[in-house]
Amino acid sequence: MWYWLLKHVLVGPLLRILGRPRVEGLQHVPETGPVILAANHLAAIDSLYLSLVMPRRVKFLAKQEYFVGTGLRGWFIRQVMAVTGQVAVDRTGGSAAADSLAAAKGILAAGDVWAIYPEGTRSPDGRVYRGRTGVIRVAMETGAPVIPVVLSGTDRVQRRGRRCWRFGKVTVSFGRPRTFAPADRTGVRAATDALMNDLVTRSGRRYVNCYAATFKPSHELPEDQERLAS
Repeated sequence: MWYWLLKHVLVGPLLRILGRPRVEGLQHVPETGPVILAANHLAAIDSLYLSLVMPRRVKFLAKQEYFVGTGLRGWFIRQVMAVTGQVAVDRTGGSAAADSLAAAKGILAAGDVWAIYPEGTRSPDGRVYRGRTGVIRVAMETGAPVIPVVLSGTDRVQRRGRRCWRFGKVTVSFGRPRTFAPADRTGVRAATDALMNDLVTRSGRRYVNCYAATFKPSHELPEDQERLAS
């Protein structure tokens, strides 16, 4: 109940006023059954807009730290995490990756929608970065379809380093679903790269062949590491 109250009464109307979201390709999302949404990541507010425009409830994996905060702020964050369907995952131990994949499989086994940002973290500059392979591995093991999602404009509503939200124009575009047959490590990497290339092509953004978490803005990239989608 709280999820829908937040979406339709408490937070959703504000998001609609600020971002005036436009939705494309929503017909590609199945009405029932497990599905994976794989999106580019521009701002922390991405998850809110993705949940806002989706008719079905969306679940994400969230750091366990969000669920153990203290004080009023910690309490508020815990409530938001809980009512919006966030699944807590401990990412500090040696089994962090395995635990995350297991949690994702649990969401899909229940027939729900799992959303993930294959880049692993927010883009530091709006470009699309090399994807982590977890989303494809889960898709191959569960048979759940993967729908590429392109978000744009969220970084204008919530600019990096600023707490206040601004007016902007948000677009959420859903691509056609894909399924992936089991493959070896090389096949998993190739499928991940193809997924990221889909996001690059449909978004019109540049691709950077390194992980967003390791990119240093002060370092220039060689030409063969940055390209436009062909």
